[in-house]
Amino acid sequence: MKKKGNREKLIRITTIPLSLEKLLEGQLTFMNQYYVVTAVAAEKERLDQYGEDNQVDTFWVEMTRAITPWQDLKALLKLYRFLKKEKPLIVHTHTPKAGIIGMTAAKLAGVPLRLHTVAGLPLLETSGLKRTILDFVEKLTYRFATRLYPNSFGLQKIILELDYASPEKLKVLGKGSSNGIDTTYFDPSQYSSEFKVELRKNLNIPQEDLVYIFVGRLVKEKGINELVAAFTEIHKKTPSVSLLLVGPFEQDLDPVSELTLDLIQNHPKIFTTGYQVDVRPYFAISNVLTFPSYREGFPNVVMQANAMNLPAIVSDINGCNEIVENDTNGIIIPVKDAQALEAVMFTLYSRPETREQLSENSRRLMVENYERQEFWHILLKEYKELEAAQKHC
Repeated sequence: MKKKGNREKLIRITTIPLSLEKLLEGQLTFMNQYYVVTAVAAEKERLDQYGEDNQVDTFWVEMTRAITPWQDLKALLKLYRFLKKEKPLIVHTHTPKAGIIGMTAAKLAGVPLRLHTVAGLPLLETSGLKRTILDFVEKLTYRFATRLYPNSFGLQKIILELDYASPEKLKVLGKGSSNGIDTTYFDPSQYSSEFKVELRKNLNIPQEDLVYIFVGRLVKEKGINELVAAFTEIHKKTPSVSLLLVGPFEQDLDPVSELTLDLIQNHPKIFTTGYQVDVRPYFAISNVLTFPSYREGFPNVVMQANAMNLPAIVSDINGCNEIVENDTNGIIIPVKDAQALEAVMFTLYSRPETREQLSENSRRLMVENYERQEFWHILLKEYKELEAAQKHC
């Protein structure tokens, strides 16, 4: 990777390519107009394909999402040597493991601008020795960074309350998010009535049912246990509802309960699709997003659903309670409260006028507040201001 013209080098690092593909979709290609961009992640073949698809350079570093000290040390040394050789102006990391490895390597290599986006704090759902280790790692990541970008104001508040970093090091870009949302892509008008009828038919979802949808990893911390429990109670009251779960299980990392797993696999009105590259068709055939997560940064799923005209039921956690204005484009419920979730889900089933009112506001708010192209320019402005300040040091 060589410096081309007057463009400085920008290294963007995530633990796995999936984060580049989904969380930062389109962003690195845009930035490549202004910097020589290299994407760094694990999973070499998928990373190479990402680079080809997005017209950016890539560098493979094997990273894991677990606590693996020996592998992490090898990744750190490999990345350090790469950064020392390339001498980028900016290293910008995302996700916890890429954060600690990337910020440490960048600090050791003397990279002037070391930026880290915080898009959630998994450690908040841990305790004991593991929490102690993760606390230490998070603080070290923030210490080595020159600037930190929580992707929600609630997350910024949590970081300050935990005393992980000083206020002057923190900045929320725009109104939040790590990448905004492409509302021309997430547009319900692209899907005809005929298409929606056919997709429901293919999935065996009755045409007359009200469909609740969840999109994301099917794991405990996303509130899947509570969601399935709430849905099964509603189904006892009225059979004309379905639950559509779009996403992969991670039973090895954060398993749902055996009861929940059994219900998902055997309940006649719970439907699963596994991981889907394009989730828009599934939003198009649904009526309400149910997203009872325990923790988030700034969830893309909520913005996507709103852009597709779906009202959202979300937990009262940072990110979710910033995207959703209660009783405007969705309803906010307490965390880990299956009864509250059930009550709101039933309300939106039994009161179509309320559901319609929330739906009417949903897309408008996403277009006004979180348009993707606008976010890219906000981030580019931040880079250029930091670059100018660095050159005047």
